[in-house]
Amino acid sequence: MTDLAIRTKGLKKSYQTAEVLKGVDFDVQRGEVFALLGSNGAGKTTIIRILVTLLRPDGGTASVSGFDVSRAPEKVRQSISLTGQFIAVDEVLTGRENLHMIARLRHLDDPRGIVEKLLERFGLTDVADRKAGMYSGGMKRKLDLAMSLVGNPSVVFLDEPTTGLDPEARREVWEMIKELANIGTTVFLTTQYLEEAEKLADRVAILHEGRIIVDATLSELRKPLPPTQVEYVEAQPTLEEIFLYITGKEVSKKGGN
Repeated sequence: MTDLAIRTKGLKKSYQTAEVLKGVDFDVQRGEVFALLGSNGAGKTTIIRILVTLLRPDGGTASVSGFDVSRAPEKVRQSISLTGQFIAVDEVLTGRENLHMIARLRHLDDPRGIVEKLLERFGLTDVADRKAGMYSGGMKRKLDLAMSLVGNPSVVFLDEPTTGLDPEARREVWEMIKELANIGTTVFLTTQYLEEAEKLADRVAILHEGRIIVDATLSELRKPLPPTQVEYVEAQPTLEEIFLYITGKEVSKKGGN
């Protein structure tokens, strides 16, 4: 079995006269957290939509879990999950009902047991029987992520999963992503937060003007830059650290994960 979870070669996509992807090449190893960075409109979501079989490329090839996205889309869908920029929960249903619905749609054995484990894992047991429409934004995102993990997909796509979340909820999502990585799940992440990519990603790629211009580990990216000049000044806490301290949340030490 190949060690590649995702591979694209010469991937192209245009919308009318606008060429968004001009030949995108990258590989993602199994069990890796891979962060795709780029400005708004660079084509990050277009790449994800192609990889999860929601959009057909105009040229090039792409495979996920060893299956070609154009020739075997059903095989790809069986091996992945997608958490998009917009939270996709049914607000009329309870948290438990949302999870149970996904488990049934995936035709899984023991859906009730699977649901209970996910509720506990994501800290949603106490609110499981409350309608999702009554959840906070952070709780909805946690439920959304829990729903994406029903069936233990081997590849998880997270398209800007922390956009709009408060600092506490964002850090909770980070911990969930780290947990996925620890159990060997491949995570494909797009984000606008550079700190998020720095803390989570094993490897970073930058999409610019329709092509991947950088694909490397963080340490490799730092090599061409001059060493940081050490200045003996008192480091001031960030606003995020102040917020978390005032609200009674634990703040990791500088340099910690």
